[in-house]
Amino acid sequence: MKFYNSVGPNPHVVRMFMAEKGLDIPVQQIDLMKGENRQPPYAEKINTAGQMPALELDDGTTVCEITAICEYLEEIQPEPVLIGATPKERAETRMWTRRIDLNIVEPLTNGFRAAEGRPLFESRFRLVRAEAAEDLKAIAKDKILWLDGQMDGRIFVCGDRFSLADILLYCFLAFGAQVGQPLPAEAKWLPVWFAKVKERPSASV
Repeated sequence: MKFYNSVGPNPHVVRMFMAEKGLDIPVQQIDLMKGENRQPPYAEKINTAGQMPALELDDGTTVCEITAICEYLEEIQPEPVLIGATPKERAETRMWTRRIDLNIVEPLTNGFRAAEGRPLFESRFRLVRAEAAEDLKAIAKDKILWLDGQMDGRIFVCGDRFSLADILLYCFLAFGAQVGQPLPAEAKWLPVWFAKVKERPSASV
């Protein structure tokens, strides 16, 4: 297998997932800042959507989208369990992963692209108007605080088990803090959880 890696929170999710699994997969760096991900040969042969990251399997098949990559890795390397050992656990992880992705990741990243990231992205794909950036960031903040309230009494997002939902949330909240969207001051559960996850060796890969 080969993992196509770059800067950014999406590859970070998969790197952290692989580190938790103890997987050592050969890596090829793609220069996102120079737009290499949207040029041949990557955008022609590896990921025609021009997005990062991607996982190339031994037979040449390419798996894209971070949750799909992590699902594949969970199936080929079941231990330690990061999605779920039972149908109930898998459903719970997927539910929270989906909620985090739609409600927090999407507005947070689109708010960044429309504002601070605009010079980098505006020549690559269509962006929302710059005026929408603050609304998108506010939506992300509202949903972060909603999640914060839902997590009271838990150790991790899915209770006492560390999962893909925690990895996704951690990587994007860490990214948000770097691009002017820090954890809301009103959050109570998330700062403690964030500090705990940050201590994991996988968080620094």
